Amino acid sequence: MPVITDPYFYLLSVPAVLIYGIGKGGLGGALGIIAVPLMALAVSPTQAAAILLPILLAMDVFAVRYHYKSADYGVIKRMLPGALLGVALAGFYIHAVPQAGLKLTIGVLSLWFCFHYVLSEVGLMKAAKKQNGRLAAAIWGGMSGFSSTTIHAGGGPASIYLLPQKLEKVTLVATMAVFFAMLNVVKLIPYAAIGEFDKTNVLTALLLIPLAPLGVKTGIWMLHRVSQKRIYQLCYLFLFLSGIKLSVDGLLSLM
Repeated sequence: MPVITDPYFYLLSVPAVLIYGIGKGGLGGALGIIAVPLMALAVSPTQAAAILLPILLAMDVFAVRYHYKSADYGVIKRMLPGALLGVALAGFYIHAVPQAGLKLTIGVLSLWFCFHYVLSEVGLMKAAKKQNGRLAAAIWGGMSGFSSTTIHAGGGPASIYLLPQKLEKVTLVATMAVFFAMLNVVKLIPYAAIGEFDKTNVLTALLLIPLAPLGVKTGIWMLHRVSQKRIYQLCYLFLFLSGIKLSVDGLLSLM
């Protein structure tokens, strides 16, 4: 069979895709941070990210169609050069580093995002000052591009730059949607270059794509019915556990 047939893979990837869609649908895009670490427990990190990328592009079609008129393209223009450099560097990184190293990278990134979330929740993470300069946009755009390419979770670094801009809520959501849709298209290049869009990965992605609108619609339905805080707490708990597992596996394989 050209598609992945391992039941364990689908046990992890189905909720991963649904959670990503739920985040896109209304509970915050950062919710999707769990997707690659969860899927990477069943397949290699690069294969997990490659399978997820076409699914994200399908979600982007709906998001951009709805939000493109409200985006702040001035902010996107400032962040894009650094972000594109981050995507390029990540492409070289995932090509050069062995899978054990990538597991460790994703594990450490996952734990860093958990650490940042906890500090923000308890009020120990101070709000950043507004930075309009191109240097700040390039730095956080670059970090966003790198983490978006390796783990499909560039929302954290992007938010550090975007939130102090005090954009209106709709504008912020729209800007993030358009910015990451652009990056997701560019990310096709490094994943194609390293040969991750083979028949198995593409057909597996197509098999999972119907979950994308289901997840988005579920997120819209949950928006006013479920505590967003509780959803995020549960998500970050799983992210923490996945980060520990991937970090340990990566370290043991490198030793």
